[in-house]
This record gives sequence, C-alpha cells and structure tokens, in this order.
Amino acid sequence: MPTTLIFGASRGLGRAFTEHALRQGHRVLALVRNPALAAELRVLGVEVVEGDALDHQAVAQACSLAGNEAGVISTLGSFRQPAPVDYQGNRQVIDQMELAGLKRLLLVTSLGCGDSWQYLPERARAAFGHEVRLKSLAESWLQTSTLTWTIVRPAGLQDGEATGQVVLSQGSEVHGLVRRADVAAHGLQLLSDEQAVGQIYTIGDPTLSRG
Repeated sequence: MPTTLIFGASRGLGRAFTEHALRQGHRVLALVRNPALAAELRVLGVEVVEGDALDHQAVAQACSLAGNEAGVISTLGSFRQPAPVDYQGNRQVIDQMELAGLKRLLLVTSLGCGDSWQYLPERARAAFGHEVRLKSLAESWLQTSTLTWTIVRPAGLQDGEATGQVVLSQGSEVHGLVRRADVAAHGLQLLSDEQAVGQIYTIGDPTLSRG
C-alpha cells in the first residue's frame, strides 16, 4: 500500500487528490488546520495531523508520521485565504521533507507560474498575479532543493466529474479550464512516474469552455 502525504487536503484540489488516493487504496495522511475539516477527513480514513503549514513543527510531525518512503503532494494556496502559504507554506514542506529524509514531491501551482507568466492575461495578473508570483517562488525553492520533484500547473479549476480529456503539455501556451478530478487522477500518476521527475507540466482540458 503506497503512502501519500497531502498538504492542502481539506478543500478544493487537495480534497480531490485525497479522495482519489483513497479510492486507489493509498494510506493517506494530511496536515489540516481546521478541526471540523480534520474530523471529516478522519471519517474518510485519512490519518490527520492538526496544524498549520506555516508551523515547521506541525509540518515536521506530518512528515515523520508519513515515513521517508511516502510520496508527497502539495496543493497549498492562499487565494482569498488570510495566510500566504503559496510560498512560505510550500517552503516549509520542502525544507521539512529534506530534514525528514522524504524525497518525492508533486507541487501543484498554477498557470502563469515561472516561464508561463508570459501567457497569463492582464486581467488574470490583476486578479491573482500576486499569488502566482508567490507560487513561482515556491517552484524555484523546490527546483534548487535536493528533492525529486514534479511541478504541475493546472488551467482554471472546475468542480465536476472527470472528463478524461485533459492534455498534459510542456513549454506551450495553455488557457481555459480543467476539472479538479482530472488533475488529481493525472497528478497521482505523475507522482509514481520516474519519467516525470524534474519535469514541469501544464494541464488543461480543451473540451471545456468558460461559456
């Protein structure tokens, strides 16, 4: 049974990863700040450490509980959230993984990060460019770490059933939408794919339209 430690597990994309990993039979662990959401995840069968991703001791505890053979997924983000975890939270994850001897991290950021900033429309830069730039810092911190990493930059996230029509690409302009369920399914595959180590992917669904 593979072990997967998820940061950002309680909501949105992180919750989609959590549910998909459970369906795949993984031992799933999560660091969760909100006690009510922590209780929800425990009911699903997740091993939960209650704490904040900005607290190095809480992150270290989660890493220790997972064990150094665990794969790690971070979907941490702070859009409309009070704490700026996009960089600082992800940096804590990266640093504490190194200290604990964990190696494999899938970092989920956003279109517009890093060299894809050039493709982010002005309207999007105005709306959430600050968070995108912080996520870019997290990507750089990861790329200069000792971890074996993969970065995934999703298009605009949407709830709903997986379509199975997503496209993974590298170095090309991507816009539009993608279902959280599809990102989770493909992201979990990338976590165990040796060919994905050291790679950055964008993921979008050409069949979806913003309407």
